[in-house]
Amino acid sequence: MEDSIISQRKAKADALRDRGDHPYANDFCPTHIAQELAARHAEHDLERLEALDVRVSVGGRVMAIRRMGKIVFLVLTDRSGQVQVNLFQDAVPQLDLERLELLDVGDIVGVEGRMMRTRRGELSVKASSFRILTKSLRPLPEKWHGLTDTETRYRQRYLDLIVNDEVRETFKIRSRIVSYLRRFFEDRDYLEVETPMLQPTYGGAAAKPFTTHHNSLDMKLYLRIAPELNLKRLVVGGLHRVFEINKNFRNEGISTRHNPEFTALEWYEAFATYEHLMAQTEELLLGLCEHIHGRDHVTLGGETLSFARPFRRLSVYDGLIQYAGIAPAEVEDHEALLAVAQRLHIAKAATMSLGYLQMAIFEATAEASLVQPTFVTDFPLDVSPLSRKKESNPRLVDRFELYVAGREIANGFSELNDPIDQRDRFSGQETQRAHGDEEAHPMDDDFIRALEYGMPPTGGEGIGVDRLVMLLTDSPSIRDVLFFPLLRPEA
Repeated sequence: MEDSIISQRKAKADALRDRGDHPYANDFCPTHIAQELAARHAEHDLERLEALDVRVSVGGRVMAIRRMGKIVFLVLTDRSGQVQVNLFQDAVPQLDLERLELLDVGDIVGVEGRMMRTRRGELSVKASSFRILTKSLRPLPEKWHGLTDTETRYRQRYLDLIVNDEVRETFKIRSRIVSYLRRFFEDRDYLEVETPMLQPTYGGAAAKPFTTHHNSLDMKLYLRIAPELNLKRLVVGGLHRVFEINKNFRNEGISTRHNPEFTALEWYEAFATYEHLMAQTEELLLGLCEHIHGRDHVTLGGETLSFARPFRRLSVYDGLIQYAGIAPAEVEDHEALLAVAQRLHIAKAATMSLGYLQMAIFEATAEASLVQPTFVTDFPLDVSPLSRKKESNPRLVDRFELYVAGREIANGFSELNDPIDQRDRFSGQETQRAHGDEEAHPMDDDFIRALEYGMPPTGGEGIGVDRLVMLLTDSPSIRDVLFFPLLRPEA
């Protein structure tokens, strides 16, 4: 069926050529967009529009064609919205009327005319000329059923954007979110920077990288898993407030919350602590929520999430007691935690150190219950190789993660700037790598060298932009907020 339609439309494109019309023209420039016309003439009635005699030219995709006697009504969609076009048989040249016989839903057209209202009060463009600018060869999905197949929507995002207004709105909101994040830090005297995607040594997170090879230098390279170490090198160099909004890559599974390529915001501020970062994060997210929605809360999956300050704070220690039911005396008992982990069927629990056991149990029992914004604090030292030790308890670090709706949104800490301690931490991670932990942090001698020149006391944080967009657009899957999510090849 589709092949037949394509053949018919190719024939119409040939007919346009035979008439001297280029079916893929590039010589039409609209003077107005739909949203502008609707706003400018919202209060103008039929008589007022006739008196004003507003001349316009509009261009867009034909989403509907309706013929009523000697009038043809078109609904055009441009980048801002929809506008109705009315073609009266006695108001357009015969040539343009003949072009209408070659028109299909999905074609992109250019129309010149003047503003009017129909008897029903619909704001419209009364056409004086009409052209097909781009001939669409494939039919759009049928109007009443639309594009509902999820796989097709993700794989053919261009089609999804054409037919689903709410999808376009989601991505417009995403753009506004990124713009707000950028302004937030620029207004606070941060410098936006870009650091390499290709790295000879990866680091800054616990993750497995993608690997590649540079032919000319004959060297192995990695797609970065995080920009952290390079951003901290810049702090060493005297750029005391820096931020970056860019892509990270992690060779991991795909789920509703994970895509191997994702966007992250990271920022670092000299002479700031993790306490300062938590306050800053509250300010950032509350302001962003109010900017996007005009209020301090959002709805996600029917649940109301409030970004009113202050956010709840919960230590890992208290979370294990409250959500895993572990007795206070057993929170730091390796054998007791191992028994709990085995009951929870946590993989490789027998090979985990105390800190890794604590976090594995916390993730299995507590995370899903952290619905309202919650800062999880006081992480174990051994799972935090880049964080500063807690003065009051050196087995812990000055670190937090922000959870909303059971999802990790942010990770921040007071940065470790002691080069001797950092080398020891990296050495410990190397030992874990030797025992099969593919996500353990590799040694980075140059980063140690940078710290040896002296990095001021610093706080740093990363936020997953895609997950943040999910929260603010009530999107159940990360694929809903990525233009082109990674998918398996088509069968």
